[in-house]
Amino acid sequence: MTPALRGEKLSRTFSTATGDVHACVDIDIEVAPGELVVVRGASGAGKTTLLNMLGGLERPTSGRVWVGDVEATSLDEEALAALRRERLGFVFQSFGLIPILSAAENVELPLRIVKTPPAERDRRVAEALRLVGLAGHAAQRPGELSGGQQQRVGIARAIAAQPHVLIADEPTGQLDSRTAATVMDLIGELVHLQGLAAIVSTHDPLLVQRADRVIELHDGRVTSVGGAAPSRSTDGHGDRDGDLDGEVGSDGDGVAEGATDAAPRTRAEARAQRESEA
Repeated sequence: MTPALRGEKLSRTFSTATGDVHACVDIDIEVAPGELVVVRGASGAGKTTLLNMLGGLERPTSGRVWVGDVEATSLDEEALAALRRERLGFVFQSFGLIPILSAAENVELPLRIVKTPPAERDRRVAEALRLVGLAGHAAQRPGELSGGQQQRVGIARAIAAQPHVLIADEPTGQLDSRTAATVMDLIGELVHLQGLAAIVSTHDPLLVQRADRVIELHDGRVTSVGGAAPSRSTDGHGDRDGDLDGEVGSDGDGVAEGATDAAPRTRAEARAQRESEA
């Protein structure tokens, strides 16, 4: 199977007044469809630089990136922008929502940019908000939503365009640990439901346990690659015909009334907890 995303010998060097800074050094990485890969490392380890290179937001100093069978690093800026719009979805730590737009309008914006027909646009927006548990919050603006709900809008915006790859840079960095765990559970469910390839950066050890595979970075170099071995929500082949298992509640934070304070450690535990609280 062709990887959905692949980087070969990726390096990024920044020149400063005090000398060169090697943010990433000779990194090989690939992500398969239906796989959630977490890139872990302390602040300054090179996580954001790596994700920016994989997402075509930053050119590597050396090395190559493929999105599916397209070599992204060989494209000019116009073609690279088109590739990002058509095949990649981004989730940001700061949510990246436009304050004056409603949740639905924020999700719709990328579809307007690519001139998706209105009927199809409305369908995709409604479906994306349903999948993240915010169908009842479509008309609310970001300021009227909790942090967890705002990040769910960001995820809905990323998946509405039906990307092949989801790239999330510290998507839970501004959330409390309970909401962060729920957001990571949601990303994992969507990856395995829709057959997306997802790469997520974090330094939170609790969130690492949601991954199918973990890549450790230190000073811009890969120091280890391992599997977190969570339980998948599907058979691992990206079944697009199923429903999202354990869809989050209408509050958008995935926290049922009377839930315990302990955050579940894996997607399987999260589903079991939601079922016991139903």
